[in-house]
Amino acid sequence: MTTTNLIFAGVGGQGVLLIAELTARAAVRVGFDVKQTEVHGVSQRGGSVESHVRFGPEVFSPLVIAGQADVVVGLEKLEGLRYANCINRQGGILLINDHEIIPGSVANAAEKYPHHTLDFLREKGLNAIALAASQQAKELGDGRVANLIMLGAMSASVTRIPKEVWLETLNDRIPAKIRALNLRAFEAGIGLVSRNGVLTG
Repeated sequence: MTTTNLIFAGVGGQGVLLIAELTARAAVRVGFDVKQTEVHGVSQRGGSVESHVRFGPEVFSPLVIAGQADVVVGLEKLEGLRYANCINRQGGILLINDHEIIPGSVANAAEKYPHHTLDFLREKGLNAIALAASQQAKELGDGRVANLIMLGAMSASVTRIPKEVWLETLNDRIPAKIRALNLRAFEAGIGLVSRNGVLTG
């Protein structure tokens, strides 16, 4: 069995580190060797946050190198673009939340923002899938659970961890008072991926 390589990326406050942690915990529960690393940057000021998770029979390095990511989960469009070079072109997928966060500290940021990110990535031959996670989260009643929607989408793409293991992990880690909402968000993410036909085998 080979190593599964995942990158989670977003902006500070979006919950990147939580879903990376949940993934690592789920992989450990299955019995895989797991390595995780994270970069906070200036996350508390709305800067980039990334976390790498690698799992398999035996894993030595926590870092996913360019061209080897099986899935890049972008909680924001620009952050998905930032790590597109890490995707394995032989079957790797980019799951991108179709959501834009315009940097407030950049002059003319709205004009400079790469609004056509998804078209650009597809023109480069990458399997970039846009998921309306933020919109779906608002429909569930809390925009903050977009990260769990994206985690559900990713879980349906990484089939080496059974769904029941994901649910056990969420039940163990998510506080009781917000658990039901997060579980609904996770299930919604699985549904989004299924409807987009991007399940990998």
